[in-house]
Amino acid sequence: MPIVLPESFDRPAPAPPETELTPQEIVAELDKYIIGQKAAKKAVAIALRNRFRRRKLPPDLADEIAPKNILMIGPTGVGKTEISRRLAKLTSSPFLKIEASKFTEVGYVGRDVESMIRDLVRISVDMVKQEQVAVIEGKARAAAEERLLDVLLPPPPRRREGTPGEADEEETQAGDTREKLRAQLRAGLLDDRTVELEVKEKTTPPLEVVSNSGVEEIGFQIQELLPGLLGGRTKRRRVKVKEAREILLEEEEKRLVDMDQVARLAVGRVEQSGIIFLDEVDKVAGRESGRGPDVSREGVQRDLLPIIEGTTVNTRFGLVRTDHILFIGAGAFHVSKPSDLIPELQGRFPIRVELTPLGKDDFVRILTEPENALIRQYEALMSTEGVSVAFTPDAVDEIADIAEKVNADAENIGARRLHTVVEKVMEDISFAAPDIAERSIRIDRDYVRDHLKDVLVNQDLRRFIL
Repeated sequence: MPIVLPESFDRPAPAPPETELTPQEIVAELDKYIIGQKAAKKAVAIALRNRFRRRKLPPDLADEIAPKNILMIGPTGVGKTEISRRLAKLTSSPFLKIEASKFTEVGYVGRDVESMIRDLVRISVDMVKQEQVAVIEGKARAAAEERLLDVLLPPPPRRREGTPGEADEEETQAGDTREKLRAQLRAGLLDDRTVELEVKEKTTPPLEVVSNSGVEEIGFQIQELLPGLLGGRTKRRRVKVKEAREILLEEEEKRLVDMDQVARLAVGRVEQSGIIFLDEVDKVAGRESGRGPDVSREGVQRDLLPIIEGTTVNTRFGLVRTDHILFIGAGAFHVSKPSDLIPELQGRFPIRVELTPLGKDDFVRILTEPENALIRQYEALMSTEGVSVAFTPDAVDEIADIAEKVNADAENIGARRLHTVVEKVMEDISFAAPDIAERSIRIDRDYVRDHLKDVLVNQDLRRFIL
């Protein structure tokens, strides 16, 4: 029987991985989510635009142009990670955040530094796979629907006896019944019916082995060599139609997606568009002492150096060149300085950007201006309970003022302090929202002060709670 594709199943192909934005357009997009930090936005916009420019050059010259890696210097909570993450999202680039300090932990028995490239490739594979699934989703849904109809209404066996007319009539009746069943299935009328499916057993989790040579994921290799032992068998399960539809859809998507092509595209995207955000670079600068045993911070820098300079890393999806991956380093550099890094590593971060600390005016803007502003988030959350919450300008001003004072008295964690303060202000409303009688609540300066008065009076409690 031919597969029927409903109009709702037709999906357009995904857009190209990157749109050729100008630096000003990139900054304008970042401004929608991040307040201030113009210098950092300008630097990442130029770095991204240089990628587009390099791709228009002859291949022999393009290979010689190294990415202009960036070192962001500034305290926590000022937007370093968010700028990098939004940049990657804006361009559909594979993005990985990793703390450099984890390689300095005493007794660290984790993966070698090349693991960051393997992790980035996995992220890229997932991205490309989702894009491929979006293209074939209509075909996969239609195929899953046909298989589910076969389970609900098995095709009648062919009759050897009887006139052609009788056979045609039976086939017509079976077709009519199948179409009625299809309509009920799409309307959700059969979701609670139980059916029996033959499904593949879940594969065993991968066994990872770590060594100095970077050997890992041995479980994947065994799985490929011995599929019959690790997930090739099937078993029968009784499930609801709603769950059966998802199981069959997943199987059809796996069947239709070409994973070899996905791997090739993913590796290429990592090599040309990958972004690695290397946080806490200052912790491996090598000048901190008096904090317990030193785990060769300079050694960690020298391990990172070939990855950032450009090398080839072996992954389960193929060899990956790191020459044109964009590395964005970040750190507060309170104790150490960028000049404390080894000279070779300093040279691999030619662009230095200092991010400014955030004050009260910045906090007011962060609470109200971005598309994902914190105030909007809470108003939207409460609206799901049928409660309308409105913050007055003086309430926003008070929240910003409190956040600035707590940052000054305790440790300065930048804009992250706003989350703690607003959550404390909204605590009672969030708890009572499903049962509250008042459907419209106005939060002003007095409301904020009243709900934080006990905390603000007690300095020790303030440091503990906020």
